[in-house]
Amino acid sequence: MLFVCRANRCRSAMAERLARALDMDAQSAGTHAVPGLEMPGHAETVLREHGADPEGFTSRRVVPSLLLAAPLVLTATRAERAHCVTMAPATAAKTFTLRQYARYAAAIPAGPLTLREIAGVRGRLQPGKPVDDDLEDPFGGPIEQFRECAATIEGILRLLASRP
Repeated sequence: MLFVCRANRCRSAMAERLARALDMDAQSAGTHAVPGLEMPGHAETVLREHGADPEGFTSRRVVPSLLLAAPLVLTATRAERAHCVTMAPATAAKTFTLRQYARYAAAIPAGPLTLREIAGVRGRLQPGKPVDDDLEDPFGGPIEQFRECAATIEGILRLLASRP
């Protein structure tokens, strides 16, 4: 799966490394990323607290080929989802905000998750509010904001890992 946020230094970077710690195949990128930047120190600290490895991470910008190759694209916000779908329209059916995807997954009875099932739920449920779908960016904030963000991401990833 591909995680996308704005700068690919906090939310999507932490999601990538938290997913890998759960033995999930993950990559990340940013809609406005400056390639080659490291994560902020707070992100690295929080990842280590969660048992994830931040070493060697550098940011990269999302490009259509990344989006098209990913089996699933999970973005931090609705704005990033719109950016990805505009960049690669063929990815619309497999691109969700992280929180949106988790909400849809929770509405499906136990068993493996497929994009077909998720699409069915997407058509049945009322759209969420931005506050329900968007993951706040902790960049520049105190470590507690990074901890809250990582805890939200990890909770969602654990839900998804339990539903292969």
